[in-house]
Amino acid sequence: MWPHLLKRLGLTVLTLVLLSMIIFLAGQVLPGNPGRAILGHYAPESAVLALNRKLGVTRPLLVQYWSWVSGIIHGNLGTSWEYHAPVSSFLFPALGRSAKLALFAFVIVVPLSILGGVVAALNRGRAIDKIISVGGLSFTTVPTFVSGIVLIVIFGIALKVLPVTAQAPPGSPFFTQLRYLILPAVPLVLILFGYIARMARAGTIEVLDSDYVRTATLNGLPRWRVISRHVLRNSLLPTITVIATQTGYLIGGLVVIENLFNYPGIGRLILTAADFKDFPMLEAGVLFIGIVYLLATLLADILYTVLNPRIRLGSEE
Repeated sequence: MWPHLLKRLGLTVLTLVLLSMIIFLAGQVLPGNPGRAILGHYAPESAVLALNRKLGVTRPLLVQYWSWVSGIIHGNLGTSWEYHAPVSSFLFPALGRSAKLALFAFVIVVPLSILGGVVAALNRGRAIDKIISVGGLSFTTVPTFVSGIVLIVIFGIALKVLPVTAQAPPGSPFFTQLRYLILPAVPLVLILFGYIARMARAGTIEVLDSDYVRTATLNGLPRWRVISRHVLRNSLLPTITVIATQTGYLIGGLVVIENLFNYPGIGRLILTAADFKDFPMLEAGVLFIGIVYLLATLLADILYTVLNPRIRLGSEE
């Protein structure tokens, strides 16, 4: 098992290095003049050039990249050109708020999707199977900003049962904070439910049709024991990978949801940095989103390896 995990960890590190290069180069080719964006349209050209030299954007690209990467390795994410303050003082609090919203959505969607997929598989071909499958896939086609607006209009404006903003007042108790996150989390749940439930359904059906499940059933084991002991563990293996890959969709949804619900998370921070040509903030934010995605897929590989005996035994041979 360890050689497999070490190989996967090495690929993750290599991917992270390539990702940093892509992010840096993408930041360089974006249109806009940092000095002009900071000083404004009416600033003299000499002042703009002086500020660009002070910011270091006139140096060779290789020197700029090495300075940026070495700073990140030593814990220095740079200084925001817009706020004139360390990037880390804005980035990490925004990451924490986004993580809270994403975790809340995941806590809802993962068990709900797995339950829906298993129920659909156990009732294959029946009405409940079609309702879950068709309904889940229909939800995935609805953009998060559309479902978010609909939820705001219905539950926030018409019924007035939930707040239309995601930011709870400072010092609010835990359950009050969760109440403010319900409306922003629901569009994320809707967009992810169909993918995860469909994979859980397919995995469950595959296991139900396997020989060892038929043998366990013929031996007289109760159906609930067959499902809990033999079906669920094996059917959820491919679902773990799907859940990890949906992290990318979740992050993309956060960018829209955070702006729609006025939530100061990483998505809103990146969008603001892009608007103001704040490249240090933009590059650091995108890089950390990539790190989160890579860590999620690495964790999924580790769980898959631990739970799948064939990979463990194959690595030991």
